Amino acid sequence: MGHSRKKLDLTGQRFGRLTVLRPAENIDKRTAWFCRCDCGREAVVKTCHLRSGHTSSCGCARPSVADRLTYIDGTCVEALRDKRPRKNNTSGVSGVDWRASKGTWRASICFKGRRYYLGSYARFEDAVRARKQAEVNLHDKFLRELSGHSD
Repeated sequence: MGHSRKKLDLTGQRFGRLTVLRPAENIDKRTAWFCRCDCGREAVVKTCHLRSGHTSSCGCARPSVADRLTYIDGTCVEALRDKRPRKNNTSGVSGVDWRASKGTWRASICFKGRRYYLGSYARFEDAVRARKQAEVNLHDKFLRELSGHSD
């Protein structure tokens, strides 16, 4: 015989900037709540997101990604400094991807809103070398000039 869990009543409880007002319609079979944020806006939030701390405001307290990034001439300065490959990268090296249809490695680099193709290479190492050289010539030079150190 299945156990029926007693539904938590979060009415009146605070989670960060949110105060739970009343139950809301379930979201994806999960219990949800109408909440009022300290800023005055209302939001519907799942119980698990409230209790885990995943959601603690209507969104007003979380600066957007765009607010945390600095763009100069279409180039994200923080991304250039970070140098880590994006999460969807499959080669492990930014700007290097395998072109299965051609059986080659392609190197490219984005800078100031444009993508530059650096060539196709039979060897992965050659594509990486082309990409790294382009980073020195474009990204690193740009960052040095930005910080006032020109070589």
